[in-house]
Amino acid sequence: MLSKINEEMKSSRKLKADLHIHTQEDPEDKVEYTAKELIDEASRQKFDVLAITNHNLITYDDYLKKYALDKGILLIPGIELKVEGKHIILLGVNDRGEREMRTLEELRYYKNESSLIIAPHPYFPMFASLGAKLDQYIHIFDAVEYTHFYFKGINFNRKAERKARKYNLPLLGVSDAHLLRQFGLTYSLIDAEKTSEAVIRAIKENKVEIVTRPIKFEWRNIILSLKHMIPQRLDLRDRVF
Repeated sequence: MLSKINEEMKSSRKLKADLHIHTQEDPEDKVEYTAKELIDEASRQKFDVLAITNHNLITYDDYLKKYALDKGILLIPGIELKVEGKHIILLGVNDRGEREMRTLEELRYYKNESSLIIAPHPYFPMFASLGAKLDQYIHIFDAVEYTHFYFKGINFNRKAERKARKYNLPLLGVSDAHLLRQFGLTYSLIDAEKTSEAVIRAIKENKVEIVTRPIKFEWRNIILSLKHMIPQRLDLRDRVF
């Protein structure tokens, strides 16, 4: 069951984490802030764990890892892949090697103890969302996302929540931020030691709580939703929010 709790109520041993975020380094989306600026903001908001998940690009190296560590943040390597036209989040893999995945079934080659395969925004009205393919390939996924972008009366996460419960999969709160004002609205509290291996293991064991609140139903958010959803539905370009 989705646990919506206030930040001030969280246990001190639980790690504040966001594992789906985009930065200026993303080759496919226009994002104004850099990876370093994201880390700075995460430090200000007292996050413990981050994963930068740019499209088809791993934004992770020793410099960024140390930059985050110096601010008390564990940076986990991540990427948002497009496979069969659908978006997939892959964490814990820093080198994709030579394998180029053409089918969702091939994701199984990355399924191991140190990786995490996540279904992002699976039922949002976008061509890149998994939709019915989540059921078809449920054996591949380790977790399902609960994404920040929803209004009080319009919430495409609800079906994802039901599917996660049906298949006994963890539900992971993320921002999928492309603007810094989106960051920190929805995130996860993970009961784990502060290592990549421990965080991934804890998620798979469903030791996760979600902190979330709907965004305001105001013009700038309505326009943002139309900007991202309509092109997806018309298949004019590949963008996510």
